[in-house]
Amino acid sequence: MIIMQLNGISKSYGAEEIISNIKLEIKDKDRIAIVGRNGAGKSTLLKIMANELSYDDGELFKPKDLTIGYLSQHTGLESGNTIWNEMLEVFESLLIQEKELRILEKKMIEVDKMSEKEYEKVLKDYDSLQQSFEDNGGYRYEADIKAVLSGLNFQDYDDQTPINELSGGQKTRLALGKLLLTKPALLILDEPTNHLDIETLSWLENYLVSYPGAVTIVSHDRYFLDKTVSIVYEISRHNTKKYHGTYSDFLQQKALNYEQELKEFEKQQTEIKKMEEFIQKNIVRASTTKRAQSRRKQLEKMDKLDRPLGDEASASMSFQINKRSGNDVLKINQLSFQYDDENEPLFKDLKLHINRGESIALVGPNGVGKTTLLKTIIGKLTQTSGQIQLGTNVQVGYYDQEQANLNSSKTVLNELWDEYPHINEKDIRTVLGNFLFSGDDVLKPVNSLSGGEKARLALAKLRMQKANLLVLDEPTNHLDIDSKEVLEAALIDFPGTIIFVSHDRYFINKIADQVVEMQKDGVTVYLGDYDYYMEKKQEEEELIKLQETEETTDHADDKKRSFKEEKKLQSEQRKRERQIAKLEETIEKLEEELSSLEEKMTEPEVYEDHEKALEFTNKSNELKHEIEKLMEEWTALQDV
Repeated sequence: MIIMQLNGISKSYGAEEIISNIKLEIKDKDRIAIVGRNGAGKSTLLKIMANELSYDDGELFKPKDLTIGYLSQHTGLESGNTIWNEMLEVFESLLIQEKELRILEKKMIEVDKMSEKEYEKVLKDYDSLQQSFEDNGGYRYEADIKAVLSGLNFQDYDDQTPINELSGGQKTRLALGKLLLTKPALLILDEPTNHLDIETLSWLENYLVSYPGAVTIVSHDRYFLDKTVSIVYEISRHNTKKYHGTYSDFLQQKALNYEQELKEFEKQQTEIKKMEEFIQKNIVRASTTKRAQSRRKQLEKMDKLDRPLGDEASASMSFQINKRSGNDVLKINQLSFQYDDENEPLFKDLKLHINRGESIALVGPNGVGKTTLLKTIIGKLTQTSGQIQLGTNVQVGYYDQEQANLNSSKTVLNELWDEYPHINEKDIRTVLGNFLFSGDDVLKPVNSLSGGEKARLALAKLRMQKANLLVLDEPTNHLDIDSKEVLEAALIDFPGTIIFVSHDRYFINKIADQVVEMQKDGVTVYLGDYDYYMEKKQEEEELIKLQETEETTDHADDKKRSFKEEKKLQSEQRKRERQIAKLEETIEKLEEELSSLEEKMTEPEVYEDHEKALEFTNKSNELKHEIEKLMEEWTALQDV
């Protein structure tokens, strides 16, 4: 069932066109992503859908009773309420019903003060109200609140904490939590993953997958989109185009569409050129002029294709180094850090050794001290104890997620040129052009730039340093998806060493060859990307569960032996399953080959030729023997 339809929606601010002729359709269970460059009009479109903004042209159809929940990018709860009382506001109608039930219960006790008719009416009212209360979630609303608060990482907070005492990020998470509890028929989320750590992101993904209504999302988190959506609308050059599938499916389909459209265009252009040449050669000759005139009419009637438009201009990032570092780039030993106003260390006993060429993703829950560790490595903060040792010829380049190293009073051009006055203005402008600052853009004051523009400027400054150790704190924040992909390509080709903090799991998968998980009392190193890290974490959890289920009366050595045996059995089982799958694939191929061969044997040119028939028969017998042999192996593995 369609719950919202947009036909030809357009919006301009003065002479600037933001979106044009937008067509979009939402059904009651849809999971939709709206993607596009920064400034493409995604947030504008969401505001129009949420009835927060008017539109200039077009039509928007929706049922009158459609409930819409909208979370804007910068929403944060501003309230004098406590966390719990704020969440309770969602269930105000249930709270009223609950009070009415208590009143009716008291009346039911005072049966001696009522006539039989009055008592029957109270019973009837109570049954009706209780059923309505139950149907609307009256017996589970407290559990729902606790589940959402826990999922959004408030499980360690006193739920009587006043909201005005919380940070901006915490207020944003609470705004999301309150919206989720309202369960509108259409949930519209603009960058819902901001301020969420990886654990909370995973919870939100699972919540949205099982959400009972429709969901429309704008997000730059590609991993999140792959997990949650099945329809993608791309806004490009003010218009939308619909794709079915995940975000990764959309990328693949978009590339295929462009390739196909380009082939069709080029084929038609070749055809047009041939027709034009024929007309030009034959129009003046009496014997062929009629044919030439006919071709000319064909050409005039032809529905000419436009050359397909490729991607819009992208940044062109690359990071070079001044000189190569030694093999030992960074050694951290027994490192601890404690803020002066805190009672205990933020982290302690950290040990880490990074070699040249490695790309390290630093992960862990919010508040564990990842950014503090990076600032300690670059010398912005001083450790409480322990040692940090940089290797030979190591030059450090730092990307600050807050962009504190940008001077807000300067222009974009001077932000770079003042630090590198010996470089020609033309060359500075070329670098800025590679990061999508061209023409008069370079004369803009830094304080007028958007978050994405500041991020690109900070990356341009980082590129100029030519450092061989890049220390990056949330480098993909504020970047649109296209800029993220360009940054990924640049970092993959970077000849130096990288240590970075990021909540962007897609980015971690692309860049990291090691994941270092930070705890308050050390680190754990995983030699792989994010997916490998999650796989190992899951294995660790399974091992812990396995250990917990073993009998407590067994001796420690017996437990260890049983555990190893279990792991060996699991390993053998996985190996056996892989062998079975491989055998099935081989058998299927051989059976297809045999079927094809037997079909050929029925052809006259084969069975009438004695030698050829014998050759085909021998080959058929060989295939049957091979299939039989493989089937025996398959049966033996199944019976284990």
